Amino acid sequence: MVEYIAQVQAFTAIAAGIIIGLGALGACIGIGVMGSKFLESAARQPELVPMLQARMFLLAGLIDAAFIIGLAIAMFFAIANPLLSAVLAAGA
Repeated sequence: MVEYIAQVQAFTAIAAGIIIGLGALGACIGIGVMGSKFLESAARQPELVPMLQARMFLLAGLIDAAFIIGLAIAMFFAIANPLLSAVLAAGA
């Protein structure tokens, strides 16, 4: 029974690391690509910079929000793991 609990906790830690790592990687790549496209469009049409800048910051916030939601889900499973109650119920 104890080894099953340890195994669930170990797999949960690995999954949380993967969720956080891939989420951060995706957010960094997304913001980098968006920033480069913003600079390209600002160089082509400087008169549109205020509109483009507002949209760029809106999208940067949405990209970061998606990462933070993934972070919250990973922390939920790391701190209050609902899978442990299933293991305990199966063992009883």
